[in-house]
Amino acid sequence: MKGRRREALAGGMMNAGGVLRWGAVVERPAPPTARALHAHLRALKEHGFDAAPTPVHLGTDGREQLTFIPGEVALPPFPSWMMTPTALRSVGVLLRRLHEAAAAVPVDTSVEWPRDLADPQGGTMLCHNDVCPENVVFRDGRAAALIDFDLAAPGRPLWDVAMTARYWVPMLDPASAAALYTVGSDACTRLRILADGYRLARRERAELPAVIEQATETCRAFVADRVAHGDPVYVDALAERGGWERWDRIQAWLVAHRDMFTAALTE
Repeated sequence: MKGRRREALAGGMMNAGGVLRWGAVVERPAPPTARALHAHLRALKEHGFDAAPTPVHLGTDGREQLTFIPGEVALPPFPSWMMTPTALRSVGVLLRRLHEAAAAVPVDTSVEWPRDLADPQGGTMLCHNDVCPENVVFRDGRAAALIDFDLAAPGRPLWDVAMTARYWVPMLDPASAAALYTVGSDACTRLRILADGYRLARRERAELPAVIEQATETCRAFVADRVAHGDPVYVDALAERGGWERWDRIQAWLVAHRDMFTAALTE
């Protein structure tokens, strides 16, 4: 990569400032599970899922290299183009493609997969667990690829759908959503669009609202752990976004509207 201009890319909250691009290659901090993740990403490609980075190199310096995927990635405050029904449906379609390939790839049970955002019930398929806007690459208004598999862990496909819904519907009370999203949204309609794009089965549609509540509790615990350890990124984000009162408000809003979400998904 000598002679190529280095470009700093906007990483997510956990990798801010640490992601570099060298031409067709991205260099970034490697997660503890990098070796197993590289094998998993190669296996996904062998099973037809070409919408993820291809591993290039895993160094001994704690960094990894992956292929760069061109396109647009939404960063907060999230732009209106990522809130279109077409964009939302495409996220569901892309997640379904990932799961269909991942279902055919055995999970390496010798690996200590991260529990941060993992499905408490576990599972036999490796879920992404962090399909937030910053981890979806768009082209021509549609989701084209997924990046950043650092928090991948075994779980149920429905758990991944619930986690994705939290960010993309978004499953937030109106005040919380307005702080991050530039366009207002009808949560019921958008939840149905995501489920339709994913082709979610009727039984799982009925279960989804409760799993979203569970996923929200897991996300809160994730933030609480980071704050307790003094992580300045999460300490600042918690303060800027309304503290624990915001999390209480979100959870209460989800519970209060559970029946409405279930009806929107199943009727």
